[in-house]
Amino acid sequence: MPSFEQERFENGGRRELWLSLLFLLLAGVLIALPSRAQEQVATALRSTVLSPFLLMQESLVQTRIRAEDVADLQERLDAAAATLAAQSTLREENERLRDLLQLRERAGPDFRSASVLRSGIRGSESMLLLDVGGRDGVAVNDPVVTAQGLVGLIRESGSSRSVAMDWTHPDFSVSVMTLDGGAFGMVEPRSGAFREEDRLILTGVPYYTTLDPGTAVVTSGRGSVYPRGILVGTIQELASTEAGWMRSYWLQPAVRPAGVNQVLVLTGDPASGSAEDETGLEGLWFDPEPEPDTAGVGPDGGAR
Repeated sequence: MPSFEQERFENGGRRELWLSLLFLLLAGVLIALPSRAQEQVATALRSTVLSPFLLMQESLVQTRIRAEDVADLQERLDAAAATLAAQSTLREENERLRDLLQLRERAGPDFRSASVLRSGIRGSESMLLLDVGGRDGVAVNDPVVTAQGLVGLIRESGSSRSVAMDWTHPDFSVSVMTLDGGAFGMVEPRSGAFREEDRLILTGVPYYTTLDPGTAVVTSGRGSVYPRGILVGTIQELASTEAGWMRSYWLQPAVRPAGVNQVLVLTGDPASGSAEDETGLEGLWFDPEPEPDTAGVGPDGGAR
């Protein structure tokens, strides 16, 4: 006696055979139909049985087209962003060069313009290689500046090249004062966890002298290296105090050496801008204060 599973398998096989014969018969009939009738049948099938499959295919095609459009738009966006970034960099570089040229015109012949050539040697991050040297009048200990303020000083000078030390070097120090001459002190570098976190500290300020944030700090002219009036930085915040003795302040540096490409080297006699000299270099970085109008004042101080 045949089992139920075997009987069901035989019935299924017969059903598949009859379906195959039916589809072959329908195919033969469709082939035998005239072209006009075939088109009508195809249209009917597309609008009924095949409609879901056609919609799915259309959706897949549209998705692929949108993906290609998104990729194209992303490429255009990336290209536009790169162009804007390049233009922004060029604009900033042009502004720095323009400021440097204006400083060079105001400073006179004692300043030599120079390009900064990075050595790229590990451990020399605080040193700058310049394309000027002894034949250009550059000597050891000449100050190096930009339109923003002090960068450092010349450490070595060859005939056509020189090496400068910027303010991040551990050996850097400079005697400074506030712009109004109310406080004096020494500025030294302090290293941060990263190069971008390096900053300056002002030490030796009298304990009872308080400096407000934003106060400009310039070279004092004391010593034989830096003339008076070069902008070093601005007061940021109080660093520490020694009771009854002195205060220390963090400075916001006027110049970040990592972004410097063009500099000026002061080749004149730094003693001409000493602390005792009335003619410092403040006018190169600060607008001179307007002189009081005395045209309408009489000899006794009264109005004429």
